Amino acid sequence: MQKSELAEAIAKKTGLSKRQAEESLNVVIGEIEKTLSKGGEVVLTGFGKFHVVNRKAREGINPKTGEKIKIPAQKVPKFKAGKALKDSVK
Repeated sequence: MQKSELAEAIAKKTGLSKRQAEESLNVVIGEIEKTLSKGGEVVLTGFGKFHVVNRKAREGINPKTGEKIKIPAQKVPKFKAGKALKDSVK
């Protein structure tokens, strides 16, 4: 499912216009991004948790040339699925 399909499903179930549903979805995604960029976390009970982790610097290999390269440390977003989501997938 893509973002446009999700917005369409929201519009059908809520009675909002497709444009309003898409704007609402954009607000939710924007707020998640803003919170994560500040180092916070977003918990959607039953669904899961979005948070930021620090990835250590490491050494990798360029697949094209085979030469070793250094990959710098960085912050990356993570998602941990909640129990209800895990159970619904089983």
